[in-house]
Amino acid sequence: MSLKVIGAGFGRTGTNSMQIALNSLGFGPCHHMSEVSDNPLMKTRWRAFMKGTDFGWGELFEGYASCMDWPSAYYWRDLMQIFPEARLILTWRDPESWWRSFENTLLKYYEQTDDRDSVGYQIIDKVFDGQPEGQDLALALYEANVEAVRATVPADRLLVHALGDGWEPLCAYLGVPVPDQPYPRTNSTAKIQARFELNRE
Repeated sequence: MSLKVIGAGFGRTGTNSMQIALNSLGFGPCHHMSEVSDNPLMKTRWRAFMKGTDFGWGELFEGYASCMDWPSAYYWRDLMQIFPEARLILTWRDPESWWRSFENTLLKYYEQTDDRDSVGYQIIDKVFDGQPEGQDLALALYEANVEAVRATVPADRLLVHALGDGWEPLCAYLGVPVPDQPYPRTNSTAKIQARFELNRE
């Protein structure tokens, strides 16, 4: 199965909601960090890949028709070349809002986990050059990714989907009808904190 949609947005930009939306629209199964955590095969392959094992992209996305969130979003440049027919979606939110969400969820996980071999820990370390705690650097890398996607991906192959945009621009971009149901709203800060049992202080 080839990827039909590739996500290029950082974690905490509505990627889980987009995963659910793509599954609903017939572009699933959608690969996501939650799949890496919950699918034993993906967990094993991605852990090995992050440690340097030369898995092919076909194996890392076996059975999936789309991908969102890290770890895949870090590799959007490679993936858009490997899957030239795939469309790209840049999930986006205001940088300061993104930082607050990231700081209270994924950064807490990074700081508190004992599993330094986890894909989550490894990809955060890679994305932020080993310094995810630095707000200025994190924000600079966030904005640099947004600029790189906009500058690199042809306009007719890219949708920038901001939090709150809902179904209409997504469905128009993918050429499918708008569902008769609310756009998904999931993975709140509280849910992420509960999932990882994070210290909320």
